[in-house]
Amino acid sequence: MDTVAAVGGGAGVEGQPQAAELPELLLFGHPPAQFLASLAKRFRLLKPWEEESMSTQQFLTTQAQSVRALAVLGLFPINSEILQCLPSLACVVATSVGVDHIDLAECRRRGIAVTNAGPAFSEDAADFAVGLLLDVLRRVSAADRYVRQGLWPVKGDYPLSSKLGGKRVGIIGMGSIGSEVAKRLEPFGCSISYNSRKKKPRVAFPFYSNVHDLAANSDVLILSCALTKETYHIIKRDVLLALGEKGVIINVGRGALIDEKELVQCLVQGEIGGAGLDVYENEPIVPKELFVLDSVVLSPHKAVLTPESFAASSKMAMGNLEAFFAGKPLLSPVKDE
Repeated sequence: MDTVAAVGGGAGVEGQPQAAELPELLLFGHPPAQFLASLAKRFRLLKPWEEESMSTQQFLTTQAQSVRALAVLGLFPINSEILQCLPSLACVVATSVGVDHIDLAECRRRGIAVTNAGPAFSEDAADFAVGLLLDVLRRVSAADRYVRQGLWPVKGDYPLSSKLGGKRVGIIGMGSIGSEVAKRLEPFGCSISYNSRKKKPRVAFPFYSNVHDLAANSDVLILSCALTKETYHIIKRDVLLALGEKGVIINVGRGALIDEKELVQCLVQGEIGGAGLDVYENEPIVPKELFVLDSVVLSPHKAVLTPESFAASSKMAMGNLEAFFAGKPLLSPVKDE
């Protein structure tokens, strides 16, 4: 089946594209209803999950051989086995910022373009990172539990917490999220420094080429970088020890950025001061040792999840799809490392 090169290439009797003339779009993951309805107006959607009589591989080899575009919702894994079933594929559009669930090496080998959500989630992720940091330092969640458990009249005032103002904050990953985090923390009087793949000429904050030195000169580390082969376990025991017994680590990136076993050990033994974690190495499994620590705030991978961010992500995905089928530059291409 031929694929139309531009969205809305043909018109029906009332000026609307006919179903057979719409470009094919393969979907993995379940989009929100409103976004799904919007996609259905522009594309002929192929939804493997609706075909219960056949496996995903059977569906792809019988129904999707001419598909040129694939939209992946959330963190549904797009591995080499799936990609090999799609000989005509030319573009993968992701609704997430991180793309570690997509086999980028195979896409690169085959010349398949990949896009992500761009800055759609940046403000929400930054808000949440700062919220986690405030919670860890001021013990908001822990104090809430103290009151709810009826301990205030029994044990007296809750122990003192630490202020945010004046803290030295090291940001790992000074992309759109890291930049938004810095923008929010500067008014608190925090001093900002950062680590990234390379120094950014337009960023005035001090740059550290390795995370150990950044940690040694920070009270707080905030992780907002992508998960790659280079950043896997970028936070090891030596970095945690360099952060120190009063140091706090915040992770709104990916769980595997941190060696989780070492993090748990350092927190339990008091070798670092606290952590605010939205992501984990083996989601949705969270180390039980963390449940009893008032110095740790836990969140179920929801830093970017707001109605506003969903709308922005859907808009970005739609823009990338329309650009692809119109032969125009993609809005948020994932560039080679």
